[in-house]
Amino acid sequence: MNVNVQLGERSYPIRIGAGALAELPGLCRERLAGSHVLLVADSTVDALYGDRVAQGLAGAGFAVARATVPPGEATKSIEWFGRLCECAADARLDRTSAIVALGGGVVGDLAGFVAAAYLRGVQLVQAPTTLLAMVDSAVGGKTGVNLPQGKNLVGAFHQPALVAADTDVLQTLPKRELAAGMAEVIKHGIIRDAGLFAFCERSMDALLSGDSAALTHVIARSCEIKAAVVGADERESGERAILNFGHTLGHAIEQATGYGAYLHGEAVGIGLVFAARLSARVFGLPPADAGRIRAVVARAGLPVSAPDLAWAEVRRAMAVDKKGAAGTPKFVLARRIGEVEYGVAVPEAVLEEVWHGGC
Repeated sequence: MNVNVQLGERSYPIRIGAGALAELPGLCRERLAGSHVLLVADSTVDALYGDRVAQGLAGAGFAVARATVPPGEATKSIEWFGRLCECAADARLDRTSAIVALGGGVVGDLAGFVAAAYLRGVQLVQAPTTLLAMVDSAVGGKTGVNLPQGKNLVGAFHQPALVAADTDVLQTLPKRELAAGMAEVIKHGIIRDAGLFAFCERSMDALLSGDSAALTHVIARSCEIKAAVVGADERESGERAILNFGHTLGHAIEQATGYGAYLHGEAVGIGLVFAARLSARVFGLPPADAGRIRAVVARAGLPVSAPDLAWAEVRRAMAVDKKGAAGTPKFVLARRIGEVEYGVAVPEAVLEEVWHGGC
């Protein structure tokens, strides 16, 4: 199955389905200008798929250099960005070369930022191996790294030449990681597609058990939604901000806990519930719909609250959110499941009240 991201001369295909990694070398041959690639993976993914992908690319005529990074959010740093730039130089990449990001969101964001910056831009291929990366971070061209002060504060927009999402690799994905990816699928349903949200409600057991047909459906529909939003607002000057539903709090939780206690999708799950409760409190979302959001997040095996965090700590982390202004966060809030608005300022007292459980 193919989903196309329409961005004029920067348009690209997303190949979704079983065996997409086997198709990757041929797709690269069709889409890439040069013959040299740097394959970047974390050590876990490299052990599973690195040799297979490298050999496939070599068989398609590419000269392949490889770089491996440690797994985990801490790798998404200025330090590792610099190291990978040096790897690109050692590999003698030129402006016709490409970087292939094989892994989850950390590798995709980090290697993507290297592709955006090295020689002021080389081609990028995203080969996501987690559900979260397939439905979110590998699509749309956002790349970057974290700072101690906040998540994704340094980066660039750099669209890939192609994305290959192989649903077979999800069979080796830890259950916790699969659940984390469901947070972004649920989000897509909340912001744009009540039918997708209802599918998650009735099919969560199948999704979490790795059912191929169910996973292919939600991946494709999520990519269609994100492709449409990105195609209308590539650089987040307006509507693209709706993709941040649940992320204002989610990013703050990640930062406040040191990028490790919660996976990104787990923090976003908490953020989805918080944003739903805010929406019910100040924006007209029916309380029953807020309850449905909480229930489906919980059914996905995701946390719905962060009881060990003080509000003051979370609020400080929110102050550096990229979508805010002068330290005041702006929220995406829902009027109903499938319809949201962005750029909403919420009174401070209401934020704290809802954090502590007020309605």
